[in-house]
Amino acid sequence: MSDHVRPGGYRGGTETRVRLEPWAEDDFWLLPRKNEPAMTEHLGGPETDAKLHERHRRYLAMSAREPAAGRMFRVVAEGETVGSIGFWERVWQDEEVYETGWGILPEFQGRGLAARAARALIAHASTHGTRRHLHAFPSVGHAASNGVCRAAGFVLLDEARFEYPPGHWHTSNDWRAVLGGP
Repeated sequence: MSDHVRPGGYRGGTETRVRLEPWAEDDFWLLPRKNEPAMTEHLGGPETDAKLHERHRRYLAMSAREPAAGRMFRVVAEGETVGSIGFWERVWQDEEVYETGWGILPEFQGRGLAARAARALIAHASTHGTRRHLHAFPSVGHAASNGVCRAAGFVLLDEARFEYPPGHWHTSNDWRAVLGGP
């Protein structure tokens, strides 16, 4: 699946296609790259190797389930893997919804790739999902992720106390996108 738009000023204003590729066995290398302190500052800090391997197994298991249960993807732009994005089921405020999260590698940040990936993910979840809403919960202090939500078409609902990782509470923004599901 791909999303292509003409981003202002990126690569001279030429079109950049963003493609979402289902997470695969060979994608583990991306997890240590996304585990660097700069990438985990708003997520409770780096994880152990054991946690990264556990995460990789979870991502692979998601690929084996029905698409409506959620998916993890590599984000590919101009033939290069630039990060990852995914969505999964959760209950939020007594409603069955999807949650999303993403990470674009530092050398590719600031180019609008995360927003394009989020739009592609919204389209995928609208087509394959069964939930009506997709939520993102970036920390209120994470300007870049909040900007991604805004640029991808999410609507800011409110601030919320959010636990991630387990045992780590912080104030997040609750962004929501309406999906094409029931």
